[in-house]
Amino acid sequence: LKCSNVQLVVIGLVACSFACAAMAPPATQGRFVLAKRPQGNFNEGEHLVWEAAAPMPQVGPGQLLVRNLYMSLDPALRPQMSIRTYVNPVPVGDTMRAFTVGEVVTGAGQFKEGDLVLTADFDVGGWQEYYVAKPNQVQLVVLPPGAPVNAALGILGLTGLTAYFGLLRCGNPVAGETVVVSGAAGATGSVVAQIAKHVLGCTVVGIAGGEAKCRFLVEDLGLDAAIDYKAEKDLNQALRRVCPKGVDIYFDNVGGDQLNACLRRMRLNGRIVMCGAISGYDQLGGSSDQPGIPSNVAASIVSSRLMLRGFIVMDFASEFPAALTDLGSWLHQGKIKNAETVVEGLPKAAQAFRGLFEGSNKGKLTVKIAEPSPRSKL
Repeated sequence: LKCSNVQLVVIGLVACSFACAAMAPPATQGRFVLAKRPQGNFNEGEHLVWEAAAPMPQVGPGQLLVRNLYMSLDPALRPQMSIRTYVNPVPVGDTMRAFTVGEVVTGAGQFKEGDLVLTADFDVGGWQEYYVAKPNQVQLVVLPPGAPVNAALGILGLTGLTAYFGLLRCGNPVAGETVVVSGAAGATGSVVAQIAKHVLGCTVVGIAGGEAKCRFLVEDLGLDAAIDYKAEKDLNQALRRVCPKGVDIYFDNVGGDQLNACLRRMRLNGRIVMCGAISGYDQLGGSSDQPGIPSNVAASIVSSRLMLRGFIVMDFASEFPAALTDLGSWLHQGKIKNAETVVEGLPKAAQAFRGLFEGSNKGKLTVKIAEPSPRSKL
């Protein structure tokens, strides 16, 4: 087959036009907005509303356009729907907040088309297909060979870092100590438990809801024991049975009854790491009948010289690079596993987020929004 120069030019122009069309962003996008502040449980369609044809964000001078690939669903997002925590609440009418990993469509600053970037600011990313950001609001994603893209949101992201600093810097564990982790089959808890057991050599007990999750903790993650809080009539007795000598460190992701039960089993100079309180998040913005710390338990905090420490992972931002190196090394060596649940499709995000508070996930929960393009720099 022979082509003239004119024909070759025409063919080239047609191919270019198809390529340019493939790269052009759509006229609209899908997203979830916070339509109303929840007072108690949140509902899709009332508090979180799906917009299938929302306006595309407009790219200004010096801004990036990013196409989201994965989105992180975290318990801490629920308080941000209702009240001010360590950040301001999500404004009513705005795109629902979340950290994401995405692909640069329009570059700016040091970022080029195809770069994978992670949101580094609460004001960008979110439950949407595209967003715009300044270069200082995102950071380049660099993953070890073989790691999935969404690991940047989980075990090699803020989830892993929260587990790392909460346990190592706040809990100060020593090999041979007994560590109890609530929410142990969840995102942060599963990483905490694995580090304590397989990196540090502690005796580790996980608390989770349901036989399948407890089996997962012992058989898949290698913990010493697991307590099914849904099946136990008396959590205090269950802790006494599996921790007969008491507890040195309690890593709390749940609060409420589980916190109070563990406080009763702490040894002298025990440490309680206060990471989260998911059991009470759905009461935020409304009335709450969640149990406080009983006076006799409060008295034992004093007599047992216990330390209760809350923390925010960003307190340790200067140490992130070294921590990520450790986490990547432990993952490569097989000391820790990347436990995760991935939900396909942004329209399913609200349902998946509801499931997070009902215990439907194992490990880190992310939503897959889109496939990387052939131009992605994986």
